[in-house]
Amino acid sequence: QVQLVESGGGLVQAGGSLRLSCAASGRTFRSYTMGWFRQAPGKEREFVAATVWSAGSVYYAYYADSVKGRFTIVRDNGKNAVDLQMNSLKPEDTAVYYCGAGLISAQYVTYGREYELWGQGTQVTVSS
Repeated sequence: QVQLVESGGGLVQAGGSLRLSCAASGRTFRSYTMGWFRQAPGKEREFVAATVWSAGSVYYAYYADSVKGRFTIVRDNGKNAVDLQMNSLKPEDTAVYYCGAGLISAQYVTYGREYELWGQGTQVTVSS
């Protein structure tokens, strides 16, 4: 069974850190784009970060402006996993965070509809 499972969410104070993990199983995702999205109550799902495979096994990272400099996406192909290290968290980062995977080129990584597989989500709550 091909699936993505997120973990690592929780409650943290503003300024704190959390590390989310997304474990993939059922296939190798080495050449797949792996992305993180989030959805806050009453809002649409929005792009957070993605790592995109390129020729020569080089991976490029992309970030939403709102998280650039605070979040880092970390890929571990040996574990078939991708993490999201979140630092300097703000209350507006509160959301359910989802991991997605798909064969997506760089110009489309921000479009959730391009991802073919999603995890169940993990809640992140940042208190002020």
